[in-house]
Amino acid sequence: MIKALTTLVFRWRIVLHDLIVIPTAWILAYWLRYNLEVIPDIFLQSAIYALPVVITVQTVVNLFMGVHRGEWRFVSLPDLSLIVRSVAIGTAAIAFTLFLVADRLTFVPRSVFILYAIVLLFLMVGSRLLYRLYKERHFSTRSGRKVVIFGAGAAGEQLFRDLTRNHPNRYNIVAFLDDDPKKIGRQIHRVPIVASPDVLQDLIYRWDIDLVLIAVPSANEEQMQRLVSICESTGVEFRTLPGAHELVSGRVQLADLREVRIDDLLGRDPVKLDWHRIKHSLCDKTVLVTGAGGSIGSELCRQLASVCSAHLVLFDQSEYNLYRIQEELVERFPDIKTTAILGDVCDQACTLNLFERFTPSAVFHAAAYKHVPLLEGQVREVVKNNAIGTRNIADLAHRFQAEKFVLISTDKAVNPSSLMGACKRAAEIYCQQLASQSDTKFITVRFGNVLGSAGSVVPKFQKQIKKGGPVTVTHKEMTRYFMTITEATQLILEASAMGEDGRIYVLEMGQPVLISELAEKLIRLSGREPDEDIKIIYTGLRKGEKLHEELFHDEESLTDTDYEKIQLAATRYVEPEKVYKVFDRMQEKLDTFDDSLTLCLAELVPEYQAQTQVSDAKRSA
Repeated sequence: MIKALTTLVFRWRIVLHDLIVIPTAWILAYWLRYNLEVIPDIFLQSAIYALPVVITVQTVVNLFMGVHRGEWRFVSLPDLSLIVRSVAIGTAAIAFTLFLVADRLTFVPRSVFILYAIVLLFLMVGSRLLYRLYKERHFSTRSGRKVVIFGAGAAGEQLFRDLTRNHPNRYNIVAFLDDDPKKIGRQIHRVPIVASPDVLQDLIYRWDIDLVLIAVPSANEEQMQRLVSICESTGVEFRTLPGAHELVSGRVQLADLREVRIDDLLGRDPVKLDWHRIKHSLCDKTVLVTGAGGSIGSELCRQLASVCSAHLVLFDQSEYNLYRIQEELVERFPDIKTTAILGDVCDQACTLNLFERFTPSAVFHAAAYKHVPLLEGQVREVVKNNAIGTRNIADLAHRFQAEKFVLISTDKAVNPSSLMGACKRAAEIYCQQLASQSDTKFITVRFGNVLGSAGSVVPKFQKQIKKGGPVTVTHKEMTRYFMTITEATQLILEASAMGEDGRIYVLEMGQPVLISELAEKLIRLSGREPDEDIKIIYTGLRKGEKLHEELFHDEESLTDTDYEKIQLAATRYVEPEKVYKVFDRMQEKLDTFDDSLTLCLAELVPEYQAQTQVSDAKRSA
């Protein structure tokens, strides 16, 4: 009822028009009945006496049928059919009511009802058709690509202004579409908000629309999938604005438009951070980021630069990646002091010199090897980098009394079946152990896969699709947790600001995603159909891979924190002497190039051996 009343308020002009044509049709029906001559007084008086009944009954029927809800600019056969039904029902209701109140229709000619219905239908339909013809002629004379904007909010309005100001002759914005019934019927800069996005197909057919712009940065996964599905069904070109988490400046421009990406369809609610707490914990301090040129490391650098670190030290062993991120930071954040150091986290002399020169207050350790199948045959390098490299940086953070050390971990460290996961779990254990005897806060942040990171599954699928397929998926039932790089790094900062010593913080990853469905969505985003245009081939699990990843161990019961997207995993006790002995033995085996390093890992991470045996059994089966 409330929704109907709200719609009525915004449609008052249509209702007023129909209120005028109803009595006009009634009087014209009498005039036609008497051959366009003078209507006898007694019948004219009867017609005027009946007017309140005619207006009231017909208006109630029109409102009940929803005639006023139709948009005149897009009037079509369904709208005309609705008007015909409304007029027919209204005429019958008027005749019945007058029969009861007007002395059994003594002075109301029966033919008047038929004439009234014909005249009213002509007036209601004719005015709508004329209005549509006028508008279509008006838009057909304007130059530029015809554009429809999904979203009549702030983003849509700002996008409209940018288009009309900077490209007045290139784009002809025909209409806005929005799901909010309160907005429908209004205008933005004299361009109407006509209906919900569901009318897009009809709109394209009538006006030959060239481009659809999706300006709904706050859309969640379900909403974005619906909008994309509507656009795909029409075959028209479409673009979208970035999600809300990317529009930090609040400024929306044509340059921000891009093709719809897979992370739009996996859309997650924007991260709302306690920036005051983060700034307080990091502002005016020297911050070291290891692996600064990688996917996570580079985004961490961007976020850290935006919260006013006094000095940002970038450490990476890749010359090109290090150069690239420093150049970007210098350009985007000229007031932030940055220093790029080329080196390896496993090089003790280099890292010691690093800490002696800069004495960082906070260390974000993102340096790690991560490609599971490749690393299975590289035991020595993985242990050296992911486990011993972490120990090296963590020991220096403790020795130089850094305020905090943040280890970037992974869901693969939970019941690890891969060498990479086992090394990450060993790194977690070492940091937790060191926390018990250090003034430095050792914080571990654990999360799943990051969309679009270097070498991840999405770029791989996109490359295969670009080549025409096939797209290779290891297993039809395989699932993974996903989040965007921006969200992951922002939650790392939040966890580091709230972090308690020696704790593991688990980021809320939402529901696991079927990799096969992910491949299908990417294929559809490219405008093709899975298994018709591009084949999907299942290749089987590779060594070290699991069907389903986990974010915490059974013994790591989760508790809530004061931030809804971050949970705290209870730490598992490991005997301190055992931790140090195993790491020392691993270092000895590294020095002698001894390949039995996995035995040391299995001793420290017993679930690694068990999971490996289970995975091997599944693979052979």
